Amino acid sequence: MQESNNSSSEYSQKFRNLQTELRERWREIEEFDSGDCDIIVIPSLSLDQQEILKVEGAYHYEERHLFSLIRLRNPRTRLIYITSEPLHPMIIDYYLQLLPGIPFSHARDRLLLFSAYDASAKSLTQKILERPRLMERIRQAVRPTKSYMVCYNSTPLERELSVKLGIPLWASDPDLLYWGTKSGSRQIFQEAGVPYPDGSELVWNAEDLAQAATALWERQPDLQRMVIKLNEGFSGEGNAILDLKPIAGKAPQERVKAIGDCFHNLRFQSTGETWKNFSSRIPELGAIAEAFIEGEEKRSPSVQGRIVPSGEVEILSTHDQILGGPDGQIFLGCRFPADESYRLALQELGWKVGKNLAAKGALERFGVDYVAVKQSDGKWDIQAIEINLRKGGTTHPFMALKLLTNGRYERTTGLFYSQQGRPKYYVASDNLKKERYRGLLPNDLMDIIADNQLHFDTGTETGSVFHLMGCLSEFGKLGLTSIGNSPQEAEDMYNKVVKVLDRETSFS
Repeated sequence: MQESNNSSSEYSQKFRNLQTELRERWREIEEFDSGDCDIIVIPSLSLDQQEILKVEGAYHYEERHLFSLIRLRNPRTRLIYITSEPLHPMIIDYYLQLLPGIPFSHARDRLLLFSAYDASAKSLTQKILERPRLMERIRQAVRPTKSYMVCYNSTPLERELSVKLGIPLWASDPDLLYWGTKSGSRQIFQEAGVPYPDGSELVWNAEDLAQAATALWERQPDLQRMVIKLNEGFSGEGNAILDLKPIAGKAPQERVKAIGDCFHNLRFQSTGETWKNFSSRIPELGAIAEAFIEGEEKRSPSVQGRIVPSGEVEILSTHDQILGGPDGQIFLGCRFPADESYRLALQELGWKVGKNLAAKGALERFGVDYVAVKQSDGKWDIQAIEINLRKGGTTHPFMALKLLTNGRYERTTGLFYSQQGRPKYYVASDNLKKERYRGLLPNDLMDIIADNQLHFDTGTETGSVFHLMGCLSEFGKLGLTSIGNSPQEAEDMYNKVVKVLDRETSFS
């Protein structure tokens, strides 16, 4: 992700100047219902592209930010949404129909769609930078003094685009990227006084990784398993499990070689991953070894927050994550809110992390993932395992809830209340995937939604909203958020969608 033509320091200074403008305009941007602004949405997954390829239909994840279209309910907001490939018109219509109280045509006139017409395995931001004429059209479409950009994650590419367009980016400076890596997260947990598992320093080759894993085992002789993590892995796809039981009897002086030999038998969380490929990434991305937390009753909650330009930390939500893969390391979806027995504790730990990030100059979204294990006394032992200094898989479902209901999150209870004062709950997934769903077109999905009344009802503020619709035909993969007035109602709505889709595709 090298910035071209100009030096990184020059881009950094211009970027900081633009962000200073954004800080000065922050109040008017936050006046959501009356603010007059142009929002440029760059839903680029500017992550390591080899890691991204482990996620089926990854470039369709650009659709996850389509919930931003609900911001068009503010009649003075204009939205510019850019994608790698053109979006199906029916997908756009679907989101605009969710807008309460705004004529469809009025909202559509304030939405500008641009495409790079490029489905290659590059990040969207890179594709935009490679197309000066596209950039000029974007520049001409917005009001510079009333515009800002939002993105999935902030890298030197997004910084370069911000500077070249002359439009501030509402995100952390890419110079802070380290704090969102596995090793950077561990350093912040230590500084913030947040519990986290024992683990190693960052290493850059397999030999040092074997040494680091051996040192961890000697500190924790009762360990049964370790997690080997690529430092910049994504959504758990860069994780592997090292089983220590087969070499438990090895003498200390034999352990480095024994662990090195075991690397060839790591249980990778990503389908099709091999040690040959995994080890080749270590010199590029770095790796750590971390104690695997065992437990009979174990959960994977998370907390989400944001840092506003004043430096204030806001807690936005908590979730219990739904994980899959061979050892429960892959993010599949989430339930909101997290269990009441630990959600307030999560908030407090998340706030400590947020304050540390704010002191380092971070802005906008961050998330912290945890492992919670129930103890014999009924209390939960909570260990922080990772910081996401970006939007994540829990961002878009909560954004959908907030924008659809115009409600509020109450930190004293950890609940979200609609304007009618009802607490709201949801179950969400990015990975409702079945072979039988392949071949379903967006039109087919709309027919199924209408025929079976699966849509979100703005009157009751319950129902399901769908995303990743572009993924459906090729990969049989769909995302949805099912919102209810109780956890059980949300679960039932989610299960109803699955049941209906299964029935509607039973002939295939």
